[in-house]
Amino acid sequence: MIVLKTVDSENWRLGLGVSESQKRFVSDDMRLLARAYAYRESRSNAYVIYADDVPVGMTLYYDCDERNAYDFSQLFIDERYQGRGFGAEAARQVLHIMEADGRYDKVVLCYIDGNKAAKSLYEKLGFYLTGERDEDEIIMEKILR
Repeated sequence: MIVLKTVDSENWRLGLGVSESQKRFVSDDMRLLARAYAYRESRSNAYVIYADDVPVGMTLYYDCDERNAYDFSQLFIDERYQGRGFGAEAARQVLHIMEADGRYDKVVLCYIDGNKAAKSLYEKLGFYLTGERDEDEIIMEKILR
């Protein structure tokens, strides 16, 4: 069972990360936390992803007033736990949290060009390409309701 727990003083130093070959696509845990802090005035929400009681990844989203949307900024599963559906389930739960919050009707995200796994996951979750790019980042969005 996948559970999201807010990052707090007890769980922020878990040493979660991805393989060397994935590091060009995904921020590490400390950069995720730095971004959560930087966007704290935009209601940033950072979570540790647990499979039962085992921490397996992290995720982050925050408000993006400029796009009138949530920014699904970060999602990663530690290299030891990939390929088990944990990322997809965690993403579904984050999207459910956004829907329940109700502030915005859409979600935006970016993935790094070449990250086929991320593109596939996000398309399965209902995200579509906007045609926009920011250097090597490809922008996708999803309408919540």
